[in-house]
Amino acid sequence: MTAPFAAGEKALLLDSKKRRYMIELAPDGEFHSHNGFVAHASIIGQAEGVFVQSTKGSEYIVIRPTLEDFVVEMPRGAQVIYPKDLGPICMLADIGPGVKVFESGIGSGALSMTMLRYGAEIVGYELREDFANRAKKNVASFLGEEALDRYDIHIRDGYAGIDADHGPFDRVVLDIPEPWQVIPHAEGVLRAGGILVAYTPSITQASQVREALKGKWIDARTIEVLHRGWHIDGQAVRPDHRMVAHTGFLSVARFLGRKP
Repeated sequence: MTAPFAAGEKALLLDSKKRRYMIELAPDGEFHSHNGFVAHASIIGQAEGVFVQSTKGSEYIVIRPTLEDFVVEMPRGAQVIYPKDLGPICMLADIGPGVKVFESGIGSGALSMTMLRYGAEIVGYELREDFANRAKKNVASFLGEEALDRYDIHIRDGYAGIDADHGPFDRVVLDIPEPWQVIPHAEGVLRAGGILVAYTPSITQASQVREALKGKWIDARTIEVLHRGWHIDGQAVRPDHRMVAHTGFLSVARFLGRKP
């Protein structure tokens, strides 16, 4: 049986119009909106799925946020990779328990958090200390402090090289403007059979990544993930008027350690 809500954890409130509000529960906390307020004390100790009312009579259902919810709502200092790309990146990179990953371009930690949730061990390079600190706070906030034991961030420039002492690595995952500059360094720390995935906003960037993956790499490919919802109401079924189309290109290849 799922434990009841406790102080210090996240809760997601959904109103009658399906609007979502993520809060961190505190014994004396209050959630305020134009519909009045809800005392956190009315949630703490209750089971997930509880209904609560605001002081103006508005009703909310309270559930625990998923990783998708948290990534969309979490504090950020940099643009995050959105959920529609996070899952495919982890599949393309074959992220799993104990896999050692080099990540460059930490940003707000959305991708780090997803790979850590899959069980990876991450060494990350980030140029900006404020981004690195924000990422660590986000990771600890959702996954718990113990996740930081598998999350080793360094304030370093991946373009300048990857410290051999930090490797060897099973995977290299890049979310930086010029990932092709890191590929030669990755070849020095990635084990044979390892996988590299690069996330790039433009197709010209993806093209340069693919050029850099010639020689010691096999099975190179580039994909784009499109996300279209559907309106379903009885027999009225149609695609939603809006869709999340282009966000970035995912380029992936496997390292041989020698020319094929």
